[in-house]
Amino acid sequence: MSKIGIFFGTDTGSTRLVAKKIHSLLGDELADKPKNINRCQPAELLAYDALILGTPSYGVGDLPGLSAGCQEASWAEFVPYLDNLDFSGKKIALFGLGHQERYASRFASSLIRLYHVFYATGADIVGRWSTEGYQFEHSDSIIDGKFVGLVLDQRGQPHLTEERVKTWLTQVMPLLLPSTYQVAAA
Repeated sequence: MSKIGIFFGTDTGSTRLVAKKIHSLLGDELADKPKNINRCQPAELLAYDALILGTPSYGVGDLPGLSAGCQEASWAEFVPYLDNLDFSGKKIALFGLGHQERYASRFASSLIRLYHVFYATGADIVGRWSTEGYQFEHSDSIIDGKFVGLVLDQRGQPHLTEERVKTWLTQVMPLLLPSTYQVAAA
């Protein structure tokens, strides 16, 4: 059975914690341990048929990285290496972190950047998420009325994170690994 690769970009560690939560819910049989994108090569992502990718938002919806003022390289430095790669046939689910109160006018807007990068490589992006239950003015990460992936607010709504992650996983697992998709009991 193939496993899901979980990769994330982070600066403060919040996205890493969510990636670890996703891994713990899926278990070692369904997913490999999460990896920080700043320690990876593009070929590592290509080795998987199914991926879960996470990112926080910076600035005006920037991907994390040195150009966004982060202390370490991250997605901003990684994505240029994906330009000539083919992710056709790969299923990718995205999750993003944002702060809807402080950044209401650009809530979790970096998620759309990751979406466009992988969509352009031919990947099948799955796992859109409802905007209900959030309070924000605008997000670039909405297509046809839904977020392009799971969106979490670890500062304003941390009490909703676990339930949102569980619900989202039950939605995306049949799409990522159609043959086996039960989320491990928490």
